[in-house]
Order: sequence, then C-alpha cells, then structure tokens
Amino acid sequence: MYGKGILKGLSVTWKRFWSTYLEDISWVMSGKKRYFTEEGVKHRSSKHARGIFTVQYPEEQLITPEEFRYVPFLVYDEGVDGKKEVRCTSCGICAKVCPPQCIWIVRSNDPNTGRPIPEPTEFYIDMDICMNCGFCAEYCPFDAIIMDHDFDIASYSRNVYNMEKLLKPASYYRQIRPENYARNEAERKAKETAKAAKAAGAAAQAGT
Repeated sequence: MYGKGILKGLSVTWKRFWSTYLEDISWVMSGKKRYFTEEGVKHRSSKHARGIFTVQYPEEQLITPEEFRYVPFLVYDEGVDGKKEVRCTSCGICAKVCPPQCIWIVRSNDPNTGRPIPEPTEFYIDMDICMNCGFCAEYCPFDAIIMDHDFDIASYSRNVYNMEKLLKPASYYRQIRPENYARNEAERKAKETAKAAKAAGAAAQAGT
C-alpha cells in the first residue's frame, strides 16, 4: 500500500511519544526521579528504556564506562609526608609509540654522578594533537600514564598540558578505573615479590 512506510514510521514516533508520559507517571508513582539523577540516566541508557532516552546535556551526562578513554594523565603515589612520588621514569617509551608524536619529555642528569634522574624534569602533551589511542598507557611499563575520563576540555587557546596539569594521584586512578587499578596493582606486587625472591636467592647462593 502506498504510504505504508510513512505510517509505520509515524507509529514508532507516536508510540515513543506516549511511552514517555506513561514512563514518567510510573516513575512519579514509585517515588523516583527519572530526570537529573544517576539512576534515571542509567535507566534511559539501558535496553529497558521506554519513551524518551536522550539526556539533557550538560545538566545530565551519560554514565562513563570504565574503559572509556580520552586524554592521558600522569600518576603519582602519595607519600607519607605528602610528597608526590611520580611513577614516570622518563624512559621515553610513550613518546616513541605515540602515533601523532604529541608527547615531549625533558630529562635531566644528576650533577654529581652524571647519571640520568629517573623522573622527568618536564613533561608535555599537546592535547589538540592527541588522538586518544591509548598506546602511551598500554606500553608504559610502570603504569605511570593512564587514559582519563575527562573529555570536557574545550578552550579558546591551545591545550598543551605540562606536568602540573598532567599529574593526578593514584587515588583518582583507582576512582575512575577500579578494575584496571586492582589488576595493575596485583601485577606490580607480583613482580616486586618475584624480584625480591630472586634477590634473596642470589644472596643465599653468594653466601654459600
């Protein structure tokens, strides 16, 4: 029948329109808020959503999944005395694997020994060039660089982040990526235990 497709399309719109009001009434009667709450946004983002499923951004925002990645940041551990113990050793692996080459690391040497200091003097990332691929975080052997969830960084100037803007505590990393953090920490502890056992074995062998 001529026009059947148009009528079918309109019926979907009509059903969605009325389902919105029916869903709103059911939420009001249950004493819950469908809008501007985490529970409401989570429900409208699920497969069980009926009626309207859009969010009123920026007042409402979608629930960010753990594996979501945007720009990277540097992780530091919080010492007992409040000192920032930066995990980065300025090895330069992240800069080498970065496809758009948007990472710059300034290294320095100890004036007394002349050996490299295992911590970057300066660290820059041009966020306007970053393609959010996550290679830097994937290849970092020290879990020192992690992909962030912060995507709202638009500005009228160039976004070149220095160490001051890049550094974030390990507690923040644990907050946005709890599963990844637990897995990485378990791997780090396993490596440290294996290293300590190897050193103990070498010392015992040398003693004999």
